Amino acid sequence: MRGVFGLVLLVGMGLAGFAVYMVNQQIEQTASQLARAEAQRDGAVQTVDVYTVNKAFSYGDVLTADDVVLIKYARDSLPEGILREEEALFPPEYAAKSRVVILPIIPNEPLTQSRLAAPGATRGLTALLDPGMRAFPIQGRVTGSFGTLRPDDRIDLYWSGQLQSGRRVTNLLKSGLEIIAAPDEERSNGIDQVIVQITPQEVAELTQAQSSGTLTISLVGSGDSVSITESISADNLSVTGEIIEEEEEEEVVEEDAKCYGYERRGTERVEVEIPCN
Repeated sequence: MRGVFGLVLLVGMGLAGFAVYMVNQQIEQTASQLARAEAQRDGAVQTVDVYTVNKAFSYGDVLTADDVVLIKYARDSLPEGILREEEALFPPEYAAKSRVVILPIIPNEPLTQSRLAAPGATRGLTALLDPGMRAFPIQGRVTGSFGTLRPDDRIDLYWSGQLQSGRRVTNLLKSGLEIIAAPDEERSNGIDQVIVQITPQEVAELTQAQSSGTLTISLVGSGDSVSITESISADNLSVTGEIIEEEEEEEVVEEDAKCYGYERRGTERVEVEIPCN
């Protein structure tokens, strides 16, 4: 009987030891899985909710609450002026939940303040103007064939005309003007019309330039941040080397008037110079 009892005790101790071994294995496996999950979480990209649009928008379109959705975006790569809260996108102090689009937006592109007009701004050019600035349409020839000009492009403006002396010249009039709108989608006969933002003084200058000569638009490269300050001008001499000779007027020398009379010398009648009355 004692032998049987001893055998049962040994078996029980063996089973208990095996159970403890299995529990330890399970604990170690669980701890390993937790460690791997922690490591993956530490290396994962942290994201936040940002607003984007559910369809494409272009200049002048009106953005409403039905046009925006929330997406996940990398927290460490948020662009400047990102819109993450509804109060920032549609401020509660404005009754209309809408914003005017001033730069193109595509779906899944994070919404930023720079692509929208100020809250409450009405649709149109007034939403694009900075305080104290004026919108001015420019119509002129385009140098080269580089496609349709678009808002946010920068241009140089050249004037060609005739001076009072009769000499024809081309001068750089303005450099680095920023286009805020381009009403014509397609060019016709090499002519583009664009709208730029300038000061009231520049409005007067460009109005006079358009009435006294022709304007030429030259596109500035997107990466060109250099502003041209020196005077740039060209005429026939700088282009072809041809020297335009000015006609010299012959000087007319006026002679003093002379008067003559007659007198008799013997039997002859002689003409002599006398003082003029």
